[in-house]
Amino acid sequence: MDSMSINPAKEQIAQAGFVNKVYAWMCGALMLTGLVAFLTAATPGIIETAVGNRLVFYALLFSELGLVWYVSSRIDSLSGSTATFLFLLYALLNGLTLSVIFLAYTASSIGSTFFVTAGTFGAMSLYGYTTKRDLTSMGNLLIMALIGLIIASVVNIFLGSETIYWITTYAGVLIFVGLTAYDTQKIKLMARADFQTTENMQKGALMGALTLYLDFINLFLFLLRIFGGRRR
Repeated sequence: MDSMSINPAKEQIAQAGFVNKVYAWMCGALMLTGLVAFLTAATPGIIETAVGNRLVFYALLFSELGLVWYVSSRIDSLSGSTATFLFLLYALLNGLTLSVIFLAYTASSIGSTFFVTAGTFGAMSLYGYTTKRDLTSMGNLLIMALIGLIIASVVNIFLGSETIYWITTYAGVLIFVGLTAYDTQKIKLMARADFQTTENMQKGALMGALTLYLDFINLFLFLLRIFGGRRR
């Protein structure tokens, strides 16, 4: 009788601990990305190498895509320390490439957009965590919409249509607002899993953090298109 009354409490504590780990890693990665982006933009030699050289810039972009794919597909076979290193490496590389926003937008508009993003992200994450509604069907639609968004964005690189640019911008905001709630609910469900080892829990927390990190960064970039004040 006593064990039955204690176990649910222990399970709830374990779930809360897992969710806290997810958000701690996500926030840590965001801080690392922001710091690297700021320092890169403030250092002419680095910004010239990382952004001024197109070959290096695109190499960084493809390295980021490769890292996300590799970590996501091989997480089960990676050790906890390797997964942690690759996660932080991705955040660092993303900081290098995102340094371009400090060249394109004013610091005040970047700061204000960050707080708008944080508020929106927080509200939708709270909704995803507390809602009783199953968001699976919505998530599937959003993932299909995201694929369409990526295709439209690539096509518009060649078309240069301002109309498509703004359509994809507002669509991107809506998609990542929805994905934030959907992914948060997935992480809440993931927290109920029996990870068996501390290392497995660590890797699960890193995957959850990577998912929310990507939601936050993409939401921020789309909102920056709308609210960002460009440098003259």
